[in-house]
Amino acid sequence: MKDRVAAIDLFCGAGGLTRGLEKAGINVRLGLDIDPACAYPYDVNNEATFCLRPVEKVAGSDLLDALRGARYRLLAGCAPCQPFSTYSQGKNRSTDDRWQLLRQFARLIHETNPELVTMENVPRLTEHGIFDEFVAGIRQLGFHVCFRIVRCTDYGVPQQRQRLVLLASRLGPIALVPPTHPPGKHRTVRDAIGNLPPIKAGEGHQQDSLHRACSLAPINLKRIKASVPGGSWRDWNENLITKCHKRSSGRKYSSIYGRMYWDRPAPTLTTQFYNFGSGRYGHPQQDRALSFREGALLQTFPRSYRFVEPGGRARGSELGRLIGNAVPVRLGEVIGRSILKHIAAYG
Repeated sequence: MKDRVAAIDLFCGAGGLTRGLEKAGINVRLGLDIDPACAYPYDVNNEATFCLRPVEKVAGSDLLDALRGARYRLLAGCAPCQPFSTYSQGKNRSTDDRWQLLRQFARLIHETNPELVTMENVPRLTEHGIFDEFVAGIRQLGFHVCFRIVRCTDYGVPQQRQRLVLLASRLGPIALVPPTHPPGKHRTVRDAIGNLPPIKAGEGHQQDSLHRACSLAPINLKRIKASVPGGSWRDWNENLITKCHKRSSGRKYSSIYGRMYWDRPAPTLTTQFYNFGSGRYGHPQQDRALSFREGALLQTFPRSYRFVEPGGRARGSELGRLIGNAVPVRLGEVIGRSILKHIAAYG
């Protein structure tokens, strides 16, 4: 089956979706992104080839060359979601150039006319006219389109992440496979990171350069010691509370400065998951925020996945971006399994 289905991963990032599709049995041949930091992790961990190129400069003929010889061709596109995210509230998103990336994806679908299309993005994308435009455009090409908001915990991802998943096919009606992890069987923080060796804030593990945690200022070390799983800064003594949270405008932001629960899924990871003050990203037991390896495991990357060249040391902001922006590998695998099940029924 793998030789029959070939894919291209637009906006591929560090390779979360590609790794998941490959794990399911789909032959991903090419990944495109504009972030040079993605090149090493994408190439070294996956069978596909990385191409540093903006989609605006890609022609459909380029993609057709890469997909040549395949019986079924899949175009995957997970355009950067910041313009549509709840984390962008209060910002002027109408002038953000990333709005146009979805139109570029639609253009490449028109120019290549693959048998299959998939897209993953934030749920709020469905509230915007550009999404309706995208769906209408590919339906005019003869695609059957299915999309829904997915709770990633229902598919084995150990974090409370909700994502929009779209599947489209010219073969016939297509749908995501049923949930694999019903309530009561959701994977937890303990399942994902419970067996990693302990480390301290500002330190790392000698045998895994990615298992390192950012240092904490003395005041933040006192704060995390006063924090409890599921709690926030409201659990602290008055002398530990920041000035901004003492103001009425800051009192509503209670989902930061807390620890995760061991036996529940993690909160949704962002690109700042390694920062104790950016969410409820405190380790359930140790006095530190998540390490970069722990973030990658919660994104369901395998423990062997490499993000930094041997001897190299990427900045925390770079690693946070690569890991936090990724499609969870497990979700990519579920998408791939859904596509292969569809082909078995209609191909």
